[in-house]
Amino acid sequence: MTAGSGRHGWRAWRSGAQRRRRGTVFGVLALALLCVLGIGIATQVRETDTTDSLENSRPEDLLVVLDTLTRREASIRDEISALQATLTALRQSGSGSEAAVAQAQERLSALSVQVGTVAAQGPGVTLLIEDPNSGVGSEVLLDAMQELRAAGAEALQIEGGGSAVRIGVDSWIAGPAGRVVVDGRELRAPYTFTAIGDAPTLASALNIPGGVVDTVARNGATSSIAQSGQVTVSALRDPRPRQYAQPGN
Repeated sequence: MTAGSGRHGWRAWRSGAQRRRRGTVFGVLALALLCVLGIGIATQVRETDTTDSLENSRPEDLLVVLDTLTRREASIRDEISALQATLTALRQSGSGSEAAVAQAQERLSALSVQVGTVAAQGPGVTLLIEDPNSGVGSEVLLDAMQELRAAGAEALQIEGGGSAVRIGVDSWIAGPAGRVVVDGRELRAPYTFTAIGDAPTLASALNIPGGVVDTVARNGATSSIAQSGQVTVSALRDPRPRQYAQPGN
């Protein structure tokens, strides 16, 4: 082999090595770019997917959700206590303006309805579920509760077997068909949901294809929805005293 051919071979080898390095670099960059795009797409799907439900959550995730709801209710109750104290002070001192008193009273009423410590009246719907064959379990009633909440129900209660339970921010429903328990109280069919809100919106939410009405029918039961300009949610939630937490300063 001559010197010239040796130099030519060296240059060819070095050029090939450079091309391989560039190819490797571009390959790594391309892989990194695909990973970034993949993460971005997955994040977008998680943020926009509305079909996820609590059924697919892990027990520890459900505990976090329950803890968050419990804290939220405790926060609302603390705000109610503070507003009641403010209203009492304003009325006793006589120094508060009528506008300030009215504003505080309006806020107090709204929070009390939300947490379920006062009765409420207004337009809404009544959903009656008759279940003579004991086919409706807690999952069906839970779907009804969630649909009404998602449709904007401002106050909600469920009745069954002579008992009525006010649905709060941390309410739960469990048990098989015929032995449904709501917030620790056993209810029996027929079940009646009473919800305050925009009546046509609430009724439409229950009637969507594959929704509550269809689910009730698939379980061998019947349902009827009545819209009204005035329904009453009279069941109250029992105030639960705090064991550990105290209002912050």
